[in-house]
Amino acid sequence: MSLLDPAAPTAPATARPDAPRYAAALALLADRPLVVLTGAGLSTDSGIPDYRGPGSPNRQPMTYQEFVSGPAARQRYWARSHVGWGRMKAAEPNNGHRALAAIDPDLLITQNVDGLHERAGSARVVALHGRIAEVICLNCRQVTSRTALHQRMEALNPGWAAAHADVEVRPDGDVALEETVGFVVPSCLNCGGILKPHVVFFGENVPKERVAVCMDAVDALASKDGALLVAGSSLTVMSGYRFVRRAYKASTPVVIVNRGATRGDEQATYKIDTGASEFLTGLARVRAS
Repeated sequence: MSLLDPAAPTAPATARPDAPRYAAALALLADRPLVVLTGAGLSTDSGIPDYRGPGSPNRQPMTYQEFVSGPAARQRYWARSHVGWGRMKAAEPNNGHRALAAIDPDLLITQNVDGLHERAGSARVVALHGRIAEVICLNCRQVTSRTALHQRMEALNPGWAAAHADVEVRPDGDVALEETVGFVVPSCLNCGGILKPHVVFFGENVPKERVAVCMDAVDALASKDGALLVAGSSLTVMSGYRFVRRAYKASTPVVIVNRGATRGDEQATYKIDTGASEFLTGLARVRAS
């Protein structure tokens, strides 16, 4: 079934208690140039948990400072991530990812590290926090494949992932595994340095050049009568919220689609409390008609 097939299941806007606001948001975005910011709420339909969605338990991700604090912390991280990676890489793009590929905004900024936008066919993507499918050496800065590292870890720790196949999956490829003693962490093949996922940990800064590309795209909306659409993000961290503030300051319309409150609700032209995939699928149909 085509994503834009009228028969594809979606909740009719007229059946919603906020139907007028929902329809107005779709109308606002129907034919404007767009910059879209996505967060973890978009990937939950692909089976990847988020940190702050309604009903999500309190989870504390490892910070960069903890990761570099010593071998024990890195052993804990990689032992858990090795189990989680096998599941995360199997996740497939959902209707929301495919809808955004069809919408093809001026720029798609994602806070997610799962690579699902690219796999769905989106071309103009800035992965604000990096990609979990890559690994970087903190010494020589060589970037290599996570799949290759996974194979090395499997060889050094035979049966580890299979033995912990039933543990709870957490956001960003983490799992609820407390006992990690004995897990062997490989070093960089090039220089023997410390390997880290090529993602921005809590406590790290997004590279300035990456932020600049996104800011330029948001700024350009003001002269093009464009709009900023936020889909599936609580905007709790400044790395994403700053784009809402920037658009609002320039009087660029902002539409936020997220289950639950967000940090940017007061700056939003329209805030829609619904699933990101549902809204994006409807928006793709509207823009294609």
